[in-house]
Amino acid sequence: MGMTMTQKILAAHAGLDSVVPGQLIEVELDLVLGNDITTPVAIKAFEEMGMKTVFDKSKIAIVPDHFAPNKDIQSAIQCQIIRKFSHEHDIEHYFEVGEMGIEHGLIPEKGLIMPGEVAIGADSHTCTYGAIGAFATGIGSTDMAAGMATGKAWFKVPSAIKIELIGKPQGWLSGKDIILYIIGKIGVDGARYQSLEFTGEGIQHLSIDDRFTMANMAIEAGAKNGIFPVDEVTIDYLQNYVKTEKSYPIYEADFDAIYDQIYTIELNTLTPIVAYPHLPENTHPITDCKNIKIDQVVIGSCTNGRLQDLREAAALFKDHHVAKGMRAIVFPVTQRVYLEALKEGLIEIFIEAGAVVSTPTCGPCLGGHMGILGEGERALSTTNRNFVGRMGHISSEVYLASPAVAAATAIMGYITDPNQIIERKLDR
Repeated sequence: MGMTMTQKILAAHAGLDSVVPGQLIEVELDLVLGNDITTPVAIKAFEEMGMKTVFDKSKIAIVPDHFAPNKDIQSAIQCQIIRKFSHEHDIEHYFEVGEMGIEHGLIPEKGLIMPGEVAIGADSHTCTYGAIGAFATGIGSTDMAAGMATGKAWFKVPSAIKIELIGKPQGWLSGKDIILYIIGKIGVDGARYQSLEFTGEGIQHLSIDDRFTMANMAIEAGAKNGIFPVDEVTIDYLQNYVKTEKSYPIYEADFDAIYDQIYTIELNTLTPIVAYPHLPENTHPITDCKNIKIDQVVIGSCTNGRLQDLREAAALFKDHHVAKGMRAIVFPVTQRVYLEALKEGLIEIFIEAGAVVSTPTCGPCLGGHMGILGEGERALSTTNRNFVGRMGHISSEVYLASPAVAAATAIMGYITDPNQIIERKLDR
């Protein structure tokens, strides 16, 4: 029986010729990841296990990004714990404030995960790295502790869903719109503990940033992981942006691989998508979004804070201003992206438009800091979750959309099709 791409990677890391869905295996890990919220819990478990050393100081990454820069005393203590542990164990990839970024932008940018490798992270959006052909998945803090100690993890081999992408995206359509469309189609539990495997000729039209966004939100469909094939786009990113000299295997699904379901998505027929409160599956085309007033727009996060995202937003903000009474906050995903955006003049555009630009942080996405919503307020955000109370008060509401829709909305004050902003420019 043929194997999917994910199954081949897991088999190789388990030292097996083949695996089948449902099989329990132990795999060798290439990367173990944690942040300032999850790592202190993992450290406690690590110490309770009686462990004195980590399995490999070069294969552990610890990133303070959720409440960093620290918002209060408790978050400062959390970061003290991970800083002390990292120094004591000589963790090579501990990223202090100033050299850090949001973890799921930083890890691939630094070349810490490669195609064909296996990564676990004590954060559900670790699945982001499937964009470059890695098996990457979120785990709990106890599993992180075991991974740091042994360099191994147990998995049940997932079955798979094939997402066949055909055609070419039109207009302002982005990876965010595509993945929201998919989640709306199959539901937030439609791929529960399965691998979402993206295939089809349409992939060639998706940038690496589009792919990161789509793999990032695989978990919002309940998936164990999301994964893209390694192609010229992937290789160009690794050679020219990451500038890695690492070698890596390239895995492809067998022609007779078995999929539980196959969905075909015609990219040229899609329009920008907005997910209404309070689930990512509650999706609507932008044409259905009429007169929905918004109080705050957030552009950034591990989902949509990359350079392409900022460029798209800036293209709309240029020569426009944030609507009266609107709060617009921009969070580049890493310091490197921040600097690139600065050099390109994007930061100047945001500031002149009346937006606030912040250091990389997960803060507003999880309702932690730097953008909390008050009672009854509405946000349109490029983040990944819109659960009840996700970004603040329990009565607040979060709408999810692409950077282009977010920028257009910030300009108009209500959910807006980006094409309306372009038409305004043409009318001037």
